[in-house]
Amino acid sequence: MATSAARPMTPEERKVIFASSLGTVFEWYDFYLYGSLAAIIAKQFFSGLDAGSAFIFALLAFAAGFIVRPFGAIVFGRLGDMIGRKYTFLVTILIMGGATFIVGILPNYASIGVAAPVILIVLRMLQGLALGGEYGGAATYVAEHALTASAAPTPPGSRPPPRWVCSCR
Repeated sequence: MATSAARPMTPEERKVIFASSLGTVFEWYDFYLYGSLAAIIAKQFFSGLDAGSAFIFALLAFAAGFIVRPFGAIVFGRLGDMIGRKYTFLVTILIMGGATFIVGILPNYASIGVAAPVILIVLRMLQGLALGGEYGGAATYVAEHALTASAAPTPPGSRPPPRWVCSCR
């Protein structure tokens, strides 16, 4: 059985993996922060309710981000196929960053009333859309920059795998 030596990663491959990983960390960090601060968010944005109900509504707002993730994967997956993953990746990061910034400066329930939790939920849904698009897009972007089947070593006596076509370069 013939073995082939592993080739070192190229600078382009390192850059792709680093950018994808950094984007994923950035996008999941917001979900981590919201989950960690759910009790505080409940007091600030759902203070018109009793403490238990406010906390449940804060968690439901957290869940809203997860509910729309599949739609983000569909929308941004299609955009990634049409205009390229790199640009789609940047759009998802901008959406996540903008929504996170607005959540940070969003007035609380005492200031603007019922509009505060409504805006919060809309922003959480935007964040979920961006996360759904980024997560699958980053994985696909890395996979498309992996070795193509024609460059991968094929053991003697076996068929080569199908050739991957990369539309992102």
